Amino acid sequence: MELWHNPRCSKSRAAKTALDEAGVEYTERRYLDEPPTARELDEVLARIGAEPWDVARLNEPVAKELGLKNLERDRARWIEIMVANPVLIQRPIVVADASAVVARDAESVRKALDSQ
Repeated sequence: MELWHNPRCSKSRAAKTALDEAGVEYTERRYLDEPPTARELDEVLARIGAEPWDVARLNEPVAKELGLKNLERDRARWIEIMVANPVLIQRPIVVADASAVVARDAESVRKALDSQ
């Protein structure tokens, strides 16, 4: 199990705490410091069952600079942009063996734990 995490984010910290309390083993990935590759992001999105624009942080200044709200929905292009600007990736993401979830609440963290 892997936690894509930003320790400055309260939702990320809450997901980390939930994983710790559950006693599961996981790798903490500070994805702003260690961004995913395009392949990794593509695979995680497939496991989530989402498109990149579904998990993009469109209110980030860089999203506004890039005009993401109006950008054509081209999966490869969006992934390329998100890998180059990982702050655009919604957080936290819990990647389990068979699935992945954007774990912004306790229910999502439980879903990730149940799927491992």
